[in-house]
Amino acid sequence: MAFDSLSEKLSNAFKKLRGKGRLSESDIKEAMREVRLALLEADVSYKVVKDFIKTVSERAVGRDVLESLTPAQMVIKIVNEELTALMGSTNSKITISPNPPTVVMLVGLQGAGKTTNGAKLAALLRKQNSKRPLLVACDVYRPAAIKQLETVGSQLDIPVFQMGTADPVEIAKAAVKHAKEHGNDMVFLDTAGRLHIDEELMDELKSIKSAVSPDEILLVVDAMTGQDAVNAASAFDEALGIDGIMLTKLDGDARGGAALSIRAVTGKPVKFAGTGEKLDQIEVFHPDRMASRILGMGDILSLIEKAEQSFDEKKAAELTEKLRKNKFTLTDFYDQMLQVRSMGSLSDIAGMIPGVDAKALSGASFDERALDRTEAIILSMTPYERENPGVLNSSRKRRIAAGSGTNVSDINRLIKQYETMQAMTKQMTKGKMPGIGALGGMGAAKMRRNGKFRF
Repeated sequence: MAFDSLSEKLSNAFKKLRGKGRLSESDIKEAMREVRLALLEADVSYKVVKDFIKTVSERAVGRDVLESLTPAQMVIKIVNEELTALMGSTNSKITISPNPPTVVMLVGLQGAGKTTNGAKLAALLRKQNSKRPLLVACDVYRPAAIKQLETVGSQLDIPVFQMGTADPVEIAKAAVKHAKEHGNDMVFLDTAGRLHIDEELMDELKSIKSAVSPDEILLVVDAMTGQDAVNAASAFDEALGIDGIMLTKLDGDARGGAALSIRAVTGKPVKFAGTGEKLDQIEVFHPDRMASRILGMGDILSLIEKAEQSFDEKKAAELTEKLRKNKFTLTDFYDQMLQVRSMGSLSDIAGMIPGVDAKALSGASFDERALDRTEAIILSMTPYERENPGVLNSSRKRRIAAGSGTNVSDINRLIKQYETMQAMTKQMTKGKMPGIGALGGMGAAKMRRNGKFRF
């Protein structure tokens, strides 16, 4: 994640405080100096850092902290609270019109990720709020922009409205009319961007705004551009009046300062964050949860939400019942591995668990080829064999190996891993957590040298 380096530096600063029984003003001053350097290196705005350090220092040298039995914990608590306030305190929701359709105008510089992340956002709101979105191709200048929107729309099964290279203002007006006639309650206008901010770009965006009166103008900015993202946000807000921000590429190795500066500088909230290249890797931006993750305190709420989104409720109930009756089969084994894999990379998951070093798992993922082999082996079995693995004798294994393009040794390895997991599940007859089989079975996974887990 973008904050890995910042998290490490802040952790080191607070580690020194924890090593002292009582704190003096000089101890806090030294810690704040390290925090200031860490924030500046993360490309946070100098003025934002200056104000942040001043506020934290004033609170940290108070009597309640210096005379506390756990002063280091109190300082960390203050930093957590001020980081949360810096990013907006609470998550800001998108404005929904009482008279559909809700029109969301996506603006930003070229390359920020408007097209893909706009489609991701439409899919997220369809899933979480049961919306019926319509994507609109208003970028008639960038080569293949319309085709790109149609492609992601097709992948997400979201309709796309386009009129070729017609006037973007007319396209926007026609799209809103089309949405009203076809029952689409949200319209996402994918507008054109430029490599830099210019008068022509702003005039066109103002014309679209005037023509359709959007309920939400959402600025899409690339978190990897650092302070340039903050400058772009200020310019767009001044010219257009934005309502919120979507940060993209927060999964990159950028320093992440934009996320910490942009709210303080522009006064506009970060509402969504793109966290990866996959079309489901977008999330609501929660300042309090992000602050906790930056400080290495984890983000259990987001982990639970991610699990709930990834795991099928009906299958989870069926699995719970099977665990109670000790009827965990190879089909269940495979289903659970697929659902855990759908949660994302192991480093992302680890970053949400308090006390776990996500950086140590950076780049780690499940071995896709191993899972492909597992799938081929299991699908080459008969339904009876999948439900009753004990019947797999030598001749059956040879047939399965031939049908799946694998070796008998691969099948034996899978059976052994399955039996290990089955033995573990015998102790979980009261478990109700979705995916408990696969999560428990991760203990049987082994880290490969290339940073992948192999089953």
